[in-house]
Amino acid sequence: MKLLGNIIWFVFGGFISAICWWIAGLLWCITVVGIPVGVQCFKLSVLSLFPFGKEVKYEGGAVSFLLNVIWFLVSGLELALVNFFFGCLFCITIVGIPFGKQFFKIAKLSLAPFGAKIE
Repeated sequence: MKLLGNIIWFVFGGFISAICWWIAGLLWCITVVGIPVGVQCFKLSVLSLFPFGKEVKYEGGAVSFLLNVIWFLVSGLELALVNFFFGCLFCITIVGIPFGKQFFKIAKLSLAPFGAKIE
């Protein structure tokens, strides 16, 4: 079921979500200071491509909190709104609810990606 869900996800929105993460990563990599944040964006784009069967666990400390605050102000809100919009769009139909839930999972991760582990 995970494989089928990931294939359908990729076709109907996962690729668009991953492109948003890649754009954010490229913009962060313009500066030398932002390269670690850009690398994190590229790692999270993989979750955005194939989210079924993966869980996000949140942990972290003061450094993660500070990075999340900066992230939220610069890139996080935009990515979260895009994923939230697609989640609402998919939840209109009963068939799309599992896909909408995945978009909501990625939207939550978009708000605070630092200190999150993908398992």
